[in-house]
Amino acid sequence: MNNRLNTEKKVFKKMVLIYCKNKHQKNTPCSECREIIEYGIEKIDNCFYAEKKPFCSKCSIHCYNKNMQKKVKDIMRFSGPRIIFYHPFISLKHLFSSLL
Repeated sequence: MNNRLNTEKKVFKKMVLIYCKNKHQKNTPCSECREIIEYGIEKIDNCFYAEKKPFCSKCSIHCYNKNMQKKVKDIMRFSGPRIIFYHPFISLKHLFSSLL
């Protein structure tokens, strides 16, 4: 597995953890957020595009089911602006890779 996919999984997990900590007041992921993390990582691992995988938000194939897609979109909307305060290096690296 390439480094970019590992980074994407790491960022995804950290964003869900930020959401859970703020919305569910948990320092470790609750069962719902654990399920979302597992689901997202499975989708990244099994992506049709594999090594050339775009960010999910830019993808032409939306493989998430509608319910999970809405949950993840809400998490990204909430955590996106906040991740720089929790994980500045990772968020800048993620931002830079999204511009390429």
